[in-house]
Amino acid sequence: MITVAVIEDNRLVREGITEMLNAVEDMTVVYASTSVDTTILASTLPSVVLLDIGLQDTNCLKLAQHMQQSMPGSRVVVMDLLPVHEELVQFVNAGVAGFILKDATLDEFVGTIRAVAAGTRVLPPTMTTTLFSQIVLAAVKRDPAALSEAVRMTTREREVVTLIALGNSNKQIASELGVATDTVKSHVRNIMDKLMLHSRLQIAVYAHQQDQTPS
Repeated sequence: MITVAVIEDNRLVREGITEMLNAVEDMTVVYASTSVDTTILASTLPSVVLLDIGLQDTNCLKLAQHMQQSMPGSRVVVMDLLPVHEELVQFVNAGVAGFILKDATLDEFVGTIRAVAAGTRVLPPTMTTTLFSQIVLAAVKRDPAALSEAVRMTTREREVVTLIALGNSNKQIASELGVATDTVKSHVRNIMDKLMLHSRLQIAVYAHQQDQTPS
């Protein structure tokens, strides 16, 4: 049996992952929380720890490193929506065992956990600028409904949307606005919640649509 710990601060996502994994024949979730008590977590002996790299008020890179040192029998898999390349490199260099996109299919999600539990490292595919451009164009052609009339964003959140649309990473946005990277991550997640979007890509598409809407 593959025992899994889920560290995710979005309750809906956390409970959804827990319910789906508990329904898989060879998996069971032994710990699910918005934060980490490493002593309690270690006592549950998880085979795999699923760690959201966007936890608020938490340095997830240091947390991943600490878990790998204090829980050598557990393998850490990080989760994100649309990852920033330099962040992925840091986690890969830190030795995490795998990576899962939150919009992966259930089969992909389960397959990654099984592979990591078996000792395989599962790393994200390289994402090129050309591929990103193709995805953006395809998303725009699908013409998702405009949401601006129903959404109230702060001035700072609109600044973040604009910078995302220009292709800036969280680190670049933090430098541009003079704030911490974790603050930018918090803004991005607030924007996603308000716009009912699921990735940085969708935020960029939304911003471009607003630019094209006649005033």
